[in-house]
Amino acid sequence: MVAVVVTGRGGAGKTTMSANLSTYFSLNGYKTLVIDGDLYLPKLAFHFGIYNPVTNLHTLLSTPDARLKDAIYHDVKTGVDVLPGSSKLFDILTMDEKRLRDIVRDAAENYDVTFIDSPVGIPFDTISTFRLAQYQLIIVELGRCPVHSFRKMVENEVDKLKALGEAYGLKVGVILNKVREEKPIVDDIVEYLEESVGVPVVGIVSFDPAVPASQNRGIPVVVNVPHSHAARDIRMAGDVLREWIFGVEMKRSLLDSFLDTLRSLFLRLFPSGKKL
Repeated sequence: MVAVVVTGRGGAGKTTMSANLSTYFSLNGYKTLVIDGDLYLPKLAFHFGIYNPVTNLHTLLSTPDARLKDAIYHDVKTGVDVLPGSSKLFDILTMDEKRLRDIVRDAAENYDVTFIDSPVGIPFDTISTFRLAQYQLIIVELGRCPVHSFRKMVENEVDKLKALGEAYGLKVGVILNKVREEKPIVDDIVEYLEESVGVPVVGIVSFDPAVPASQNRGIPVVVNVPHSHAARDIRMAGDVLREWIFGVEMKRSLLDSFLDTLRSLFLRLFPSGKKL
């Protein structure tokens, strides 16, 4: 399964959601890869504490002889494999974007789940990979969108991205992120998206200071602070996605919660390294 993650505006939490959803699937037993498809402003690696990926996606795009396995980094905290990009200007200038689709195809063949973190707006960087995907997730931030102008924002952003995904035959879903509004307001927004726009809302994630705090540590919030509101909401979104994609209904048990607590405590006491 390959899913592209998109958004219409910067700061909506697209990369955060890519990191956390890939972590969710990894923790639930799926071999998972997440790819930084933002070729000009890559930042996915930071969410996993990877700050100096010497061999990376841009290496593969600029050096045909480079090996794919050398550019994939296994994050021991989450179990996720990460194909990061390079933030160095020279690497961006020498890349051959046409090779991206072949690289993603070869990488995804070895995984149960692959997320592609696309650039903001119309994702021209990753458009070549849409034919490899089956799902498109649109991340919508409510925190900086006045409710009275929400429909105009949907018309300007969600409609276009939905039409793009559907043009490639993708199943499209929306995740509402950084939600602070009261439940009746959110319910109205969900109803509008599902009834008028015709796109399912697969997740509603609360605004939560634990998210940037986790980013600063380089650990996705679902592992770093598993009992935070955002982590709970992301797991619920993951449950919906898992049922949507694989037909597996998830029911979290007390044992799951206990294991989450132990995992978080272990990471705080014994932070482990990773391949850099």
